[in-house]
Formats: sequence, structure tokens, C-alpha cells
Amino acid sequence: MKAVAYQTALPLSQPDALQDVDLPAPQPGPRDLLVDVSAIAVNPVDTKVRAGVNAEPGQWKVLGWDAVGVVQAVGAQVSMFKPGDRVWYAGAIHRTGANAQLHVVDERIAALAPSSLVDDDAAAMPLTAITAWEMLFHRLGIEMHVQTDAPVGDTPPKQSLLIVGAAGGVGSVMIQLARKLTGLTVIATASRPETAAWVRELGAHHVLDHSKPLAEELKAAGLPAPTHVVSLTQTGQNFAQIAELIAPQGRFGLIDDPAPGSIDITLLKRKSVSLHWELMFTRSLFETADMIEQHQLLTEVAKLVDQGHLRTTRGEHFGTINAANLRRAHALLESGKAVGKVVLSGF
Repeated sequence: MKAVAYQTALPLSQPDALQDVDLPAPQPGPRDLLVDVSAIAVNPVDTKVRAGVNAEPGQWKVLGWDAVGVVQAVGAQVSMFKPGDRVWYAGAIHRTGANAQLHVVDERIAALAPSSLVDDDAAAMPLTAITAWEMLFHRLGIEMHVQTDAPVGDTPPKQSLLIVGAAGGVGSVMIQLARKLTGLTVIATASRPETAAWVRELGAHHVLDHSKPLAEELKAAGLPAPTHVVSLTQTGQNFAQIAELIAPQGRFGLIDDPAPGSIDITLLKRKSVSLHWELMFTRSLFETADMIEQHQLLTEVAKLVDQGHLRTTRGEHFGTINAANLRRAHALLESGKAVGKVVLSGF
């Protein structure tokens, strides 16, 4: 089967950083689906793994943790899917990725794809939807109150959510989930006109410029201290400002990888602020007892999409799935200028 892979972790400037290869087709395990991949999306985790993790000696490392495709075969213990089902999922970090014609995934982290989205649009959503959902409802413990009829300009309530770096893939889904499923005021940060317009279109009540001190931006906007803050990028750079602006007894969540020593969590003590990490791969990596939560939440997200309450976060389509196009996608993500998600489809 065709795939895009590498053997040695390299920067994109090196010709072997991503290569077109032919690999043996995978075989599904007892709980696995064998999926004919039709579309994929690229995430920051792809670029981080490519730049820092070598393949096993003599092997090829295939990346890719967002996919849509059709089930070709199922393992002996599979009970929720059958051949012919169209599924979407984000895969598992410790298994071979989906940048290949055929891919295996545990049924407990897959779901039927939304019927109202074409493959390209659907591929943009699984990993970021899981991350945003788990952060809001499983890590920060925000109560779910369906707001499916709430207009963008409604009067915001007292509790609020500040999303730092909201124009990327996770933020683009998180804004929508927070607007539709919670009663929080949603404050997004963006630093360019096009990203500010993007987050407003998705439903943010307010937009702050994260290229400026955030505590001052919040004060200048006349907004009260947010009860919940999620940092999606550059947490080390913004942490002191976040600790200053968050409400006492607030909840803070992050998903990126601050450099050692770049955050001082003692800054949260005076306000009794709790800190929450979110890694959407945890459940599949450890096969936790609640691993099926990802199947269930992706099913709910698909329902919300088909009901018209959530929209795709696809930003750009970079063509067919090959090494050259994936190089372009990795380069855009590494530039920090991506808006929404980059998707590819077909081989």
C-alpha cells in the first residue's frame, strides 16, 4: 500500500524528512477496524513527532492522527461497526498513523462520520474535537447546557472562558462547543485581522490580541476575570499573564509543551487555581476503562454537525496525500500561521 513515512527524525529542509513509500497492508487486531483511508488532516503533533522521534531500526514511521474512511474489515471482537461503515477518528499515538491507504484503529476510539460533511471537511475535526471536548467537560468540569439556539450576539453571562491561541484547530472547535453546549462567555485571542475575523465568525463574544500583555488587554476591554482559561499555544510565554488575569478559584488548562522552567505553577497558589493537562491520546495509550468515551463523544459531535450546530474547521486543502503535499502542510503548521486545519485526500 502507498504511505508517507520516514526513518530518521529530521527538519523539513532534509529530503528524507517525509518520503513516499510502499508498505505491507496492516492486519486488524481483535478490537480493530481496517479502514480504507479517504482523507486526513495534519496537526502540530505530526510536526513534533517527525522532528523528534526516530522510527524503530529498519522500520518506517507513519504519522497522521486524523482520518476519515470506509471500514474494509473488522477484528473478531468488534461489535459496533461492520464493513462498509464510514468512520472518523484520531487514532493512537503509540500505533502506526493514518498517512497510508489502509489503517487500523481500535473501535472504541472511532465513530460513524457525520453524513452531512464530505470526507475533506470531516477529516479536519476528530483530534481537535476530542481535545476540546475532553478539556471543557472532562478536565475543567464545565457543566453542559445546550445553547443550540443562542445567537452570537446574545447577552453573555458572568462566568467566562478565555481561549489563548483560539484560531488553530483545537480553538476553532472549542469556541463552537463552548457557545453551543455551555453558558459561558467565550473570549478568544488572536493576533492578526484574519484570525480575529475567524474566531468571531465561529462565535467568540470577545477577541483579545495575544501579541500584547493579556491582562492589560482584558482590562482594556472592560471584561471581568475569566473563571476558566485554556492555553493552546505558547503557554510558557503567556503563563505569568494568565496567572495574573484568571479569577480566584478559577480553572486553568493547557495542551502544549512549555519548556522546562518556563512556567512557575506557584503563581497559581494565591488564587487557589487548579491546573489541568489534556492529552487526547491518554485513553488509548493506557487503554483506560473509559476509553470508549472517545467513541461516544465523537458520536455526539457528529450529531451536532449533522444538526447544523457545529461546522467544519477545515482551513485549507493541500491536495492528494503524498510526501510533497505533507511537507507543505508541516511547513505551514511550523510557521504558526495556520488558520483552522489543513486537510489532504486521496492517493
